[in-house]
Amino acid sequence: MKHEENWVKKYDRSSLKTLASVGEPINHEAWEWFHNVVGDGQCPLVDTWWQTETGGVCIAPLPAEPGAEIRPAMAMRPFFGIQPALLGEKGQILIGNDVSGALCISQPWPGMARTIFGDHQRFVDAYFKPYQGQYFSGDGAYRTEDGYYQITGRMDDVINISGHRLGTAEIEDALDGHPDVPENAVIGIPHEIKGEVPFAFVVLKESASENQLAVVEELRHLVATKIAKYAVPDHFLVVKRLPKTRSGKIMRRILRKVAMQDTSNLGDVSTLDDPSVVSEIIEAHEQNRSHAARK
Repeated sequence: MKHEENWVKKYDRSSLKTLASVGEPINHEAWEWFHNVVGDGQCPLVDTWWQTETGGVCIAPLPAEPGAEIRPAMAMRPFFGIQPALLGEKGQILIGNDVSGALCISQPWPGMARTIFGDHQRFVDAYFKPYQGQYFSGDGAYRTEDGYYQITGRMDDVINISGHRLGTAEIEDALDGHPDVPENAVIGIPHEIKGEVPFAFVVLKESASENQLAVVEELRHLVATKIAKYAVPDHFLVVKRLPKTRSGKIMRRILRKVAMQDTSNLGDVSTLDDPSVVSEIIEAHEQNRSHAARK
């Protein structure tokens, strides 16, 4: 999306049969672009949900009966042998549809992790203690009125802004609604008065790179309109790309350290697809702070 459509459309894509999306929950704008531009509107787009720990796909639109509905930006259906459950804040299993909660799996399945090497207790504490009798994925999900599943993001990516609890994924979804924003990532950082505030790392399309200030102002208005004024990020940083693992997950802990100016020890970055992206983001943040100081 960042590089517009021409670099895709110059190739013959008629042999494509199926498209797939993994790593991060795909937003609606990216889903539509991938489906309509890359797949020419002809290919099923399979947005899967799984984890390294699950050993394979757990929720996906396919396989399903021929011609089955696939909804944009949704993982949709439990895979064979997977019994998902949504649990509430008090640990209760949420019955019925049109509910949101912690995404768990209620019974064992082939391929699931059995332990953490050298630290079995950590495995038990992380995955089985939060909700007794359930495997806790760490992700949240919404079960629609029709019984389909939509991944809403990590449960620990919830910030408290002046008493308002808000998932960063909700802010990201609002920002992705801007036509010049192919992707973004929002993290929470401490604030002495509000408790926490959102910090947005935004990737812009190349055609909008010379108009950053205007786009950021439009993004502020977009979040205020779609969610509320308190949800508008206090900080925006335009970056060329986001730090992602080879499986496509955004490494948000690095973004949090950059935002808090704590880059002396970034931890293990060996799983990044391209570690040089970290230096790019740190440099962009320093330039942004320097520019703000001159003002």
